Amino acid sequence: MGGTDQVRGIRRLPAADNAGDTRNHLPVEAVINLDQGDPTMYEAFWRKLEYECTFVIKGYESLSYFSNPKNPCWFLEPKLEESIKSLHGAVGNAETDGYSIVVGTGSSQLLQAVLYAVTSRDQTNPINVVSAAPYYSTYMEITELVRSGLYKWAGDAHEFDRDEPYVEVVTSPNNPNGVIRGAVVNREGGILVHDLAYYWPQYTPITSSLDFDIMLFTASKCTGHAGSRIGWALVKDKEVAKRMTKFMEVSTIGVSKESQLRVAKILQVVADRCKRFGSPEGDDFFEFGKSVLTKRWEMLREAVKKTNMFTLPKYPLQHCTYTGDVTQAHPAFAWIGCNDGMEDCEKLFRNHKVLTRGGRKFGSDPGFVRVSMVGREEEFIVFIERLASMKQMVNTNGDDAAANEKGNLA
Repeated sequence: MGGTDQVRGIRRLPAADNAGDTRNHLPVEAVINLDQGDPTMYEAFWRKLEYECTFVIKGYESLSYFSNPKNPCWFLEPKLEESIKSLHGAVGNAETDGYSIVVGTGSSQLLQAVLYAVTSRDQTNPINVVSAAPYYSTYMEITELVRSGLYKWAGDAHEFDRDEPYVEVVTSPNNPNGVIRGAVVNREGGILVHDLAYYWPQYTPITSSLDFDIMLFTASKCTGHAGSRIGWALVKDKEVAKRMTKFMEVSTIGVSKESQLRVAKILQVVADRCKRFGSPEGDDFFEFGKSVLTKRWEMLREAVKKTNMFTLPKYPLQHCTYTGDVTQAHPAFAWIGCNDGMEDCEKLFRNHKVLTRGGRKFGSDPGFVRVSMVGREEEFIVFIERLASMKQMVNTNGDDAAANEKGNLA
């Protein structure tokens, strides 16, 4: 999970004609928005498959609410169900046998459906919802939005010490820092929800095919098609799947068939091209994504090293069952820490016209920011250049710590 939060009052950059380096099209003073995880870096790959991913829906098709009345999720399109199973089988990142698939409008809606489904109507108090900090910044908003009497946000799982029922959301790889994680609370009466939005080969080594009780995925992070708003849950307990479906039925009466069919087509295209490593056509989607992110992470680490102002997480080498290689993670976000003396890292970047998301929103320290690595190439290049300019300005000003604290680096 890792959708977008609206940033008001900021002029967005115009869409590029391609995903290559078009820096000359950007105004020198343009604001670079790396706050949002908008996966536009994948445009270059999908342009090559423009016609293979095109499909037509005729005027008389998909009129009914229903897709398969016999399925616990009766509005799930059979083609989407087939392509989800095909893709997980090809990648080897999650089991699907014995699971019900529930489709949602992105994984954010699915999390709301899960919270509704796993709570008891007879409980006297709202169940606690926790996640280990730094946690995805929108979990709290999702939980608190409607002020439900069924559940409530209880914060950092590391600090949860109540002898009460709870739901722990385990994000792995984690958003914002890309770390592989497991449950923290590990107490009787707990329910685990695994948000696996980034457990795909372009972001992290695939080490096993996971089989947790509830697993959430989303097309936006798998293939980059965030605008289609399709997510899916793999659910072991059929009764939980039915209750999740009831939530969708009442809130939106299902999920757009047009979006489902589009994503079904795209997922199947990806599945059919899995493990075509090194092909002249560059067929393997995950190989493309990993190649772009590997290059970007190398550039970022080199830039950070030269500034001596920031820190980045280090990721262990692991064997990836998908590629067969020993590799490390190249997450969709960089969790950048500011060195001592810089109390507000988000403000520092904003003063250089780079929008990031500050650590406080993740239940963490304001000395950290999350930076998107999956935007367009021209935005990323400008970001790297501005990192270098920060050091130059600090060296010019002399008193870097004081300048950083006061936000006088613009």
